[in-house]
Amino acid sequence: MSLVRPTEPVPVDKLGRTHFIGLGGAGMSGIARVLLQSGVEVSGSDARDSDTLRDLERMGARVHVGHAAENLDTAETLVISSAIREDNPELAEARRRGLRILPRAAALGALLLGREGIAVSGTHGKTTTTSMITVVLQHLGVDPGYVIGGKLVTTGLGADAGVGEVIAVEADESDGSFLMLSPKIAVVTNVEADHLDNYSGIDEIHENFADFVDRVERTLIVGIDDPGARRVAEIARERGKKVLTYGEAEDADHRITRVRARGFSTEFTLQTADGEPIDGTVAVPGRHNVLNAAAAVVVADELGHDLEVAVEGVADFAGAARRFELKGEGGGVGVYDSYAHHPTEIEADLRATRAALESFSQDDEDVPLGRVVALFQPHLYSRTRIFAEEFANALSLADEVVVMEVYAAREDPEPGVTGETITSRVGHDRVRYVPGREEAVRRVAELARPGDIVLTMGAGDVTELGPHIVAALAAAAGDTRND
Repeated sequence: MSLVRPTEPVPVDKLGRTHFIGLGGAGMSGIARVLLQSGVEVSGSDARDSDTLRDLERMGARVHVGHAAENLDTAETLVISSAIREDNPELAEARRRGLRILPRAAALGALLLGREGIAVSGTHGKTTTTSMITVVLQHLGVDPGYVIGGKLVTTGLGADAGVGEVIAVEADESDGSFLMLSPKIAVVTNVEADHLDNYSGIDEIHENFADFVDRVERTLIVGIDDPGARRVAEIARERGKKVLTYGEAEDADHRITRVRARGFSTEFTLQTADGEPIDGTVAVPGRHNVLNAAAAVVVADELGHDLEVAVEGVADFAGAARRFELKGEGGGVGVYDSYAHHPTEIEADLRATRAALESFSQDDEDVPLGRVVALFQPHLYSRTRIFAEEFANALSLADEVVVMEVYAAREDPEPGVTGETITSRVGHDRVRYVPGREEAVRRVAELARPGDIVLTMGAGDVTELGPHIVAALAAAAGDTRND
């Protein structure tokens, strides 16, 4: 994969019948759903059938399993992701006909045109922050549109057109596609080195974020604790943009203080320069999630809503798919799933889990201190090679670690790069390299004991293993309940 060439969005009412290659994907299906709700004729194909395809079919989309030139039928616009190869028969047919071909991000950008668009970017936290913005605005009586990379627990959906002017979306920096969005308000959570299969290094990443700043029409909201994001804020101010900041730093416009774990919830206090402190609670663990909640509150404040009511709205957030998502409990062990696939994300989730377990034990002396068991599936050979040391350091925070084989995704295997590239660097001996899925499930179930938390971590298909671990734990404990 490489950086995409920016394409300016086309107004929704000019798209005509729109065909998606890879319609069942999280990003594509969300855009397609909103277009259908907006009155656009939609068709699409995917390599395999799925519940997502059938849901879109029920909404009126023409759905095809498998790729073929005739699937385009009378389409006027084709939407593709950067993962679509040039030899795809539908793409080849669209080029032969001279159809309008839009990258996924340009189709997403079309949804922002003429609306109060909010775009959330950053190396980490995009899905959670966009989800929190949506939930907070719903609490405030707004029915926003949204397109996120996971499903909201409260709605069961990953996208919706909403009613009115406001729409919140994720702005993906991984391949530069966020440069096809022109939001009224943008959030930058943090800026770190990642996706180095696309970028030459952190300097090029900063350059792209600087270009993104130029596309923000009104206000940039920045997580000031992060050095990379702070630099983006400085660039934005130099270019005359309105900048609002949040974080624990003393110079934050919206300052977070007194962050404290309460089981799997986190309490915090929000302080502004000209207001009284406001206490709040977010029902997910971790300081990083408090910062995500602060970003959502600042967005609501910038839209003119009452700050105290916005903080109240954070408590409505019940989570998003793959963001510390409970998969079940077996034998007294809770099993959660995390999308964490970068060392910073892994460290944040492991520290949050540890703080939650310590909170349970402190609040009830009869509750023994549980352990953290991590099942990690590396994502991409290049990322595994580049960040092997950092992955090892982050995973060493867990009490027990199982590392699977690398999930290749879009890459071909690299000689000498495996999950063992990481395990050989972990700073304790409670780590093991277990390549296969079934063996990994068995080993995790053997390692965990009552009171522990198991975290399945990674951007690949490790997410499918949570229920199997729950079943294995329950079977080992003789628990016949269907958790």
